[in-house]
Parts: sequence; C-alpha cells; structure tokens
Amino acid sequence: MKIDGKKIALKIYSSFKDRVGDLKKNKITPHLVVILIGDNPASIAYVKQKQIWGEYIGAKITILKHPSTMTAPELINKIKLLNSDPYVHAILIQRPIPPHLEIPNLDQIISPQKDIDGFHSDSPHTFPIPLAVIKILEEIFYQLNHAKGVARMGDPRRAPATKQSGVRTSDGGSERQDPDKFISWLHNQKIVVIGKGATGGAPILKYLRKLNTHPTLIDSKTPNPTTLTQKADIIISAVGKPNIINSSPIKKGVILIGVGIYRGEDGKLHGDYDESDIEKIASYYTPTPGGVGPINVAMLMKNLLNAVKLQTKK
Repeated sequence: MKIDGKKIALKIYSSFKDRVGDLKKNKITPHLVVILIGDNPASIAYVKQKQIWGEYIGAKITILKHPSTMTAPELINKIKLLNSDPYVHAILIQRPIPPHLEIPNLDQIISPQKDIDGFHSDSPHTFPIPLAVIKILEEIFYQLNHAKGVARMGDPRRAPATKQSGVRTSDGGSERQDPDKFISWLHNQKIVVIGKGATGGAPILKYLRKLNTHPTLIDSKTPNPTTLTQKADIIISAVGKPNIINSSPIKKGVILIGVGIYRGEDGKLHGDYDESDIEKIASYYTPTPGGVGPINVAMLMKNLLNAVKLQTKK
C-alpha cells in the first residue's frame, strides 16, 4: 500500500494554522530564513516545499539565495546577523553545501534556539527527518491495528476505535490513543537503515536508538547486505541513488521508507527504489515524491513553532 505523505502532513498542518493564527493575534509571525547556496536541484525542490507549506500555515519564509562561490566568512557573518535579529525565529542552511563551506563547527554558529534542523549540540529541536519517519510508522501501525479490528468485527464497513485498541477512527481524525503500544510494536520489528549521511541515515539511526530499538546499518562497507534486507521487517533507505533496493532481496510484506532522493535524467525526482518493482512485495511503501518529503517539512514547521514559543514565551 502506498503511503500518502501529503495527506498525513495536511492533518498535521491543520493544528499549525490555528497556532499561527493565535500568534498573529499577539503580533507575532513565525519567521524562518533558509540559506540556499548553489543550484543543487534536490535542494531547490526541498526549499520550494518549505516555502509553500510555511506560507500555507501563515508563517513567513525568507529564502536567501547565494552562489556556490560564497565564502566561509560571508556565510558566518550572514548567520551572525540573523542570530541577532529578533524577528527571525529560525535559521536553516540547506544541505548539501559546497565542500569549501564545510568548516569546523559550522553547525555551532547558528543560535541553538533558532537551529530548527537540530544540528547544534545544544539545540532543543529534534532533527525533522527521523520525526517524519516515526510519524509514517505510527500511521502504518494504526492502519494495521485498524485492519485487525475490522477483521475481528467481521464487518468491513465498521471501523472500531477505542482507547484500549489504540486504533484511529475511520476518517483518520483522531490522534493516536496508545503510544506505548506503538513503541512496543516498533521494538519487535527488525529495522534496517541503508546509508549514514549527516542529513538522512545518521539522525534516523540516532533517534531509533534513542527509542531503544536496535536498527541495523547498511553502508558501502557492509558485507553481503542482502542477507540483512531479506530478514528486515522495516527498511529505511537514505542514499539518494537509483536501485538501492529492488524486489529480489526483500521479503514479502516488508515496510519500505524511502528517504533518499535524486533527480534523474528525465528531470524528475526519484527515490532509492522503483515503485513499480516493489509495490507487490512491500505491505507499505512511501513514494518519491509525495512520501517522506511532505511530512519532513511538516516536522520542520513544528520545530519552527516550538522555536517561536521558546523565544517569545507565546
């Protein structure tokens, strides 16, 4: 089953719009500044989504575009100016950036409260991408529980939802009822993460371990990776290259979460697997685009609103 990331994100945004409306009554408009360096196609696509959805909830999104020739001192000065601006609540450097700008302690220059990407060692914000992955897995868990509940009732038209069962209502309108059951389910899954990049696999691994799960990492040095993918219940692929996963080395019913993204020769954005190849093998999978991306942006907007609260006490 294909996971509709935009549909999940829209549920999240509905509450955000109300929060922004309340802030504006107090003459506060959440303001995110994105620093975009160079012309990486995937970065441009990500920034565009941040702007669209930020403005959708009523926030102000400022995109500062700079050429790839931008110098480190110029970047540092720009960040310091934004740190001192009380009308800027969040600062984001869109990754990847040119190698010459990957200077030591760059992530420590942004004010911790404004670092909604969660890179700063003292940032109060969690990196958005693992939050998005967990949100998707929560959705799958509740769909699985819902299906079991319907089967027990013996009537496909009924959609039971109780605090005891931890199942959503049929229209998906209720919040999760029992997070402990979800975490317990997650602990029982064999989870494989492919890739350990700083903006993908690494923060996902870190967050999963924080939840006391035991994910297995596959990277370029892993011997016989197919022996791991064949046993996995959940595979989270965060590479950004074609055919990282195909239907042969994965088991029937696996859950596939595609985090990696790249622009193909056709000019379109693609993920780490061909959806037509895996759709009959995977029980659930995220498409690219329209899977993890929209929810990742929603989690970023959640961090933006949290940043406003920290800085204004509103």
